[in-house]
Amino acid sequence: MNIVLGISGSIAAYKAADLASQLVKAGHDVHVVMTRAATEFITPLTMQTLTRNPVIVSLEDEKQSWKPGHIDLADQADLFLAAPATANLLGEFANGLAPDPLTSVYLALPRATPVLIAPAMNGKMWQHPATRRNVERLKADGCGFIDPAEGNLACGYEGIGRLAEVEDILAAVEEIAR
Repeated sequence: MNIVLGISGSIAAYKAADLASQLVKAGHDVHVVMTRAATEFITPLTMQTLTRNPVIVSLEDEKQSWKPGHIDLADQADLFLAAPATANLLGEFANGLAPDPLTSVYLALPRATPVLIAPAMNGKMWQHPATRRNVERLKADGCGFIDPAEGNLACGYEGIGRLAEVEDILAAVEEIAR
């Protein structure tokens, strides 16, 4: 399966390396699109090495062919997986904003392409009415969610907001792959 893995700027971005590695080991072709903020937590080179595919961070990276890279990735995707997805990314997806390649790929997806979103953020942010509204809008648009887990958060709090375990994300992907 051809998977577009979107990584946004969360401390949980480091888990995307394990996720991408496991997806490749399971036989999937993984193409990573990162926000600039995500590159503060994990490098594009790491993701490129693990997936054996170029990584897109900016529209200037899209030089593979005459066709814009975000359109080509969207057209070829069998699954779009955003992990981790920050509150900001959820808001951009829900409101049709496309300031970067990751959100542009999302908006360019054919309607039949499955979308899985694995949020990661502070628990207060996850439970904020604006975030809840964005999640409901995305669910209404057909997006699937792998809800965040509870535990110690990077901000020092304890509660909901941790990125779901890699094994749980992999199980959700395999469910779609069947």
